[in-house]
Amino acid sequence: MSGQDLQTEIRAQSNRALLVIPEIGHSATAREIEEFQALATAAGCELGDLIRAPRAAPDARGLVGSGKIDEIAARVEATEAGVVLFNHRLSPVQERNLTRAFGVPVLDRTTLILDIFAQRARSHEGKLQVELAQLKHLATRLVRGWTHLERQRGGIGMRGPGETQLETDRRLLAIRIRQLRLRLDRLEQHRARGRKARARGALPLVALVGYTNAGKSTLFNRLTASDVVVRDQLFATLDPTVRRIETERGGAVLASDTVGFIRDLPHELVAAFHATLEETLAAELVIQVIDASDPDREGQEATVEEVLQQIGAAELPRLRVFNKIDRIEQTPHVERDASGAVHRAWVSAATGAGLDLLRDAIGERVGDGRIRARVELPPELQKLRSNLYRLGAICAERIGEDGSCHLDLDLSLRDARELIRLGGASGTWVHQHLLN
Repeated sequence: MSGQDLQTEIRAQSNRALLVIPEIGHSATAREIEEFQALATAAGCELGDLIRAPRAAPDARGLVGSGKIDEIAARVEATEAGVVLFNHRLSPVQERNLTRAFGVPVLDRTTLILDIFAQRARSHEGKLQVELAQLKHLATRLVRGWTHLERQRGGIGMRGPGETQLETDRRLLAIRIRQLRLRLDRLEQHRARGRKARARGALPLVALVGYTNAGKSTLFNRLTASDVVVRDQLFATLDPTVRRIETERGGAVLASDTVGFIRDLPHELVAAFHATLEETLAAELVIQVIDASDPDREGQEATVEEVLQQIGAAELPRLRVFNKIDRIEQTPHVERDASGAVHRAWVSAATGAGLDLLRDAIGERVGDGRIRARVELPPELQKLRSNLYRLGAICAERIGEDGSCHLDLDLSLRDARELIRLGGASGTWVHQHLLN
């Protein structure tokens, strides 16, 4: 082995990553760069140099220009980087050309995220989903031999007459993809039976969704007294978990914690995790957890909206929960829409601030909870008094000397919201005295 080949081999065994930020048509924000660095760290890389590569339009051969490729190659040599990470999707041709130019593996953003998912998957279904996503991605860039697949299939005797090694590899890859799909289909049937069983149990389901690292798992643990793994890193949770929440206003509710979303989430992953994300479609309420302290909050909300659109869950009822208010000195509170329903909650999962308000909001939105209150109804709201009698909500009544009614009420949240929808002074009174 020549001295140059030995150096290439040593670099390839290093975890030091050189990060490339292609800026095609626009400059990358500090938040985008920070997120890509977090992805590299989550994959187990040691962060090395970072090179920004502005360019008006992508180059078909290497994404970035030849001058920038020479600059990156020189930095790989100088820093002894073992891998080059591109914060952009690369075509198979671009990836092959860049790997040849740098002498070390080149991974694009999609491959990097797939690698993180492969490291984090714990359940049998999660591992199958990640493997399927990886194989579908690699099928588009299959160039060299997939000998490990050949060994799984027995090697000698498997090759068809006249097949090249590449054709054999593609056939074995297609066989493995079909096997994974069949196994995942069976697991999805099992999951569907579980959803039907929960539906028969008459417990409503809420699904927690949000940008990765928004604090979903911490919030989930607080609400359900569970111990789902919590780490300050991207994609700490991959496998869905369903637990019970006890609310005073709506009784028991089931909550599902799902995988976090991220900007430019690979299509292969969305497709592979579609069965898992279908837990969201079965939910009566989607709880969108948002990091209130993140400066790119609006961009992250747009990313979540895009993924919900892809899986057909964008039109489901939504409760937006702004988490981490302890970092922005915000007080816990809830906001209601025009009909009186809570549509925003401001909480801190880390400190527990506002979680009682959130539990009440969840129970109010999905449970058939009840309002029990002793109130004073002014004389001018006799129509509201009649509606309350019609609903069977008045348990006891005493008329005051001024004509006001002192009522002991017991009515469902659903009926209270219906009274608000009637509008007028009655709706305003119900909103102020029964739902706040």
